[in-house]
Amino acid sequence: MPGGERAADRAAEDPRPPADRAAGRAPAAGPGRYPPLVFAGAATLDTVALVARFPRPDERLIADAVSHAGGGPAATAAVAAARLGMSAAFVGAVGDDDAGQRILAGLRAENVDVSGVCVVAGAGSAESVIVAESARHTRVICTRPGPAPRIGDRAAELVRAASWVHVDHLGWAPVWRALRELPPRARPRLSVDGGNDIDGLVLAGVDLYVPTEAALARRYGSRGVDELLDAAVAEGAGQVVVTRGGAGCVAGTAGGGRWAVPAHPAVIRSTLGAGDVFHGALLAAVARGMPLPDCARYASVAAAASCAAPDGRSAIPAHHEVTAALAVRPAGPAALSGPAGAAPAPAGTGPGKPQAGPVAPGNARTALEHSQEAGGRP
Repeated sequence: MPGGERAADRAAEDPRPPADRAAGRAPAAGPGRYPPLVFAGAATLDTVALVARFPRPDERLIADAVSHAGGGPAATAAVAAARLGMSAAFVGAVGDDDAGQRILAGLRAENVDVSGVCVVAGAGSAESVIVAESARHTRVICTRPGPAPRIGDRAAELVRAASWVHVDHLGWAPVWRALRELPPRARPRLSVDGGNDIDGLVLAGVDLYVPTEAALARRYGSRGVDELLDAAVAEGAGQVVVTRGGAGCVAGTAGGGRWAVPAHPAVIRSTLGAGDVFHGALLAAVARGMPLPDCARYASVAAAASCAAPDGRSAIPAHHEVTAALAVRPAGPAALSGPAGAAPAPAGTGPGKPQAGPVAPGNARTALEHSQEAGGRP
């Protein structure tokens, strides 16, 4: 579906009063709606050039496409969750420049609540220039960092009211500090994008940890993926989904279940942002109460679909598009361990972790995205 048609459909379906739309507030949770999800961390303004191959020094190439779009791991994950029908808010910081206004406008257009974003006077917002090579699905990124994310009064309000908070490498520190001030039973569940290394990361208390296999190898040393997953669980993570690019992913829980989820086929123009979309879609599925392996399959379909556009956002599918794709690929994940014949529990459940929302139909069939984003990005 072309980007203009998607935008028109989203505007027509926007349930918010005009004042809430203008303020950038997400639809309130209520009967038939899922509890709010908060995404904290990086938001950027990206200029993306798609080329057949990277240029040589001082060479001028004609780009196949040039696009301007919002980016950043947490912000793009928030957009994915909102496209998939969830109530989503983004917490972070932008400058008071034109780029900052465009970043916020892009999130508002996707029904993402930006009322908790801090606008820093005199600061420049994060911007990136990205050259994506279509032949090998690789890219180079030149970025200017923006102001560090911070948790102000409104952001703290959103965090306290959330069912889940998802953080990237920039969102971890401010959110972790804010959560430690809350009584344990009052804290929302915590999801961590582990694709980029995070200073001071503590997995005890992390309910959903989603690293790349390479990131786990940097943390625990060179081991097989099963051993790496076991190490993350032993350190305290409740649920772990290890993404492996074209090899799919391996999902596991502290209860001992392990599932291998194959990669989902994709028509690829660019893999930019596909990992971020995976994280947002995974959390959306978890919040719907789906079993963890089905969550990974659901997320893989969403991420694979996003690869059809040069930027990381314009091809993110809606929930009905993902479920339609699931219906035509009936192969499920392979159970690596766990009680024979036992269905996995809904993701996000366990002692002290009640189910976050209605259970989605159990016949969802998906597979993991074709390609995890390469090397992480700011």
